[in-house]
Amino acid sequence: MVLDKLKRLGETRLEVPVSYKKGMRVPGIIYVDATLEKDLEAEAVDQVANVASLPGIIGASLAMPDIHTGYGFTIGGVAAFDLHTGIVSPGGVGYDINCGVRLLRSNLSRQDVSPRLKDLVSVLYNEIPAGVGSKGRIRLGAQDEKQILIKGAAWAVEQGLGDHSDLEKTESGGRLEGADPSLISPKAYERGRAQQGTLGSGNHFIEVQYIDAIYDQKAADTLGLFEGQVTVMIHTGSRGFGHQVCTDFLEVMERAAGKYHIDLPDRELASAPFQSPEAQDYLAAMRAAANYAWANRQCIMHWAKEAFMKVFSSGPSALGMSLLYDVAHNIAKVEEHVIEGRKTRVIVHRKGATRAFPPGHPELPEAYRQLGQPVLIPGDMGRASYILLGTAKAMEETFGSTCHGAGRVMSRHQAIRRAKGRAVSRELEDRGIIVRSSGRETLAEEMSEAYKDVTSVVDVVHRAGISRRVARLRPMGVIKG
Repeated sequence: MVLDKLKRLGETRLEVPVSYKKGMRVPGIIYVDATLEKDLEAEAVDQVANVASLPGIIGASLAMPDIHTGYGFTIGGVAAFDLHTGIVSPGGVGYDINCGVRLLRSNLSRQDVSPRLKDLVSVLYNEIPAGVGSKGRIRLGAQDEKQILIKGAAWAVEQGLGDHSDLEKTESGGRLEGADPSLISPKAYERGRAQQGTLGSGNHFIEVQYIDAIYDQKAADTLGLFEGQVTVMIHTGSRGFGHQVCTDFLEVMERAAGKYHIDLPDRELASAPFQSPEAQDYLAAMRAAANYAWANRQCIMHWAKEAFMKVFSSGPSALGMSLLYDVAHNIAKVEEHVIEGRKTRVIVHRKGATRAFPPGHPELPEAYRQLGQPVLIPGDMGRASYILLGTAKAMEETFGSTCHGAGRVMSRHQAIRRAKGRAVSRELEDRGIIVRSSGRETLAEEMSEAYKDVTSVVDVVHRAGISRRVARLRPMGVIKG
């Protein structure tokens, strides 16, 4: 048995020792407790070990408690690499580059919204394009699209789709420098042109929620949160544009791995040395896709605000709708971390993992500098989501990273089979949750049983000290693609 080879390091961590698999350069560390250990896939453990075999990896190959098998890297995977001897791998970012989460707070309470919830969900569904192949309200010319790739969320703000203050509350200001539109293929441009400002399908969603529990009142006050408060969570990424960027560069990286004689334990980990032209080109294209995603969430947030204004016949100041924060959870970034007592720049891959920087970190907005970075953890559409904060321990143990969601326990096909004969939308409505989706199959794929209980996942990262709980959010209305 795979688990027999692992070593428990306290209540919240398992070690994958270097003896687990030939070629491992560092151990693996998986953040799971006894409750979540039973859902640990043997293939996912193998992927953690495979990443530990890559050149220049620092410390350990890490996985968060929402771990499940992915492409190359496990989903929930984190790995940092030396800039001189290390590599860059698209498998450590994934196809949906800068898939991430954005949260709006409001002055509205659950009691304010409940009587108009069905109307609100319908307006949100009608105003924000969702579903496979959905086309957006924005029509882009070639130059417009290139500007999005360079400017990110700032492009949307310049078009009147938001305020400059939104950029301060977005990871990296909603823009990564070093994006190069010239490296993007015609097919990626084609796929991205009609999809800016669209939600997409699968696990992407817009969710109207309310706060039903506060764990840290002081932090909640600083974040402008109160019990019963209505919030809006947006979960989406770079759509077909980012998918095509990843596809294009996987081919480049497969050739590069051979060229640079990188011994890969899995071809899905196709890599190139950080300083190589291939790696630098991928990073420049990935940054462009990340900027596309930040612009996408910015546009969707603006239209979500307009939907609330329409349903409640109120202006923005009366509704008090403002951005709490926006985080990426599929991205690779050059960051400074303390390695063996010295500040060192490394390239951190986070795939299904959220940045969780501590109080005092210079990259945090002034409003949250003393508090720590807000961490937004969505669950499934039937249970809960969480707001957490980054910690110093995360910087020490996980390169400032934590979980990103609940994590699947069923494949999409398994979930569809399990849901056969059930009316998932009616089941949710019976529990007071109104759902709109472009197809029944999507709801079957995304039913609660397809996921781990996000409360168990959050409990692990909280007890491990790599992020700390502030508030719990319960779903009221959900828009799925």
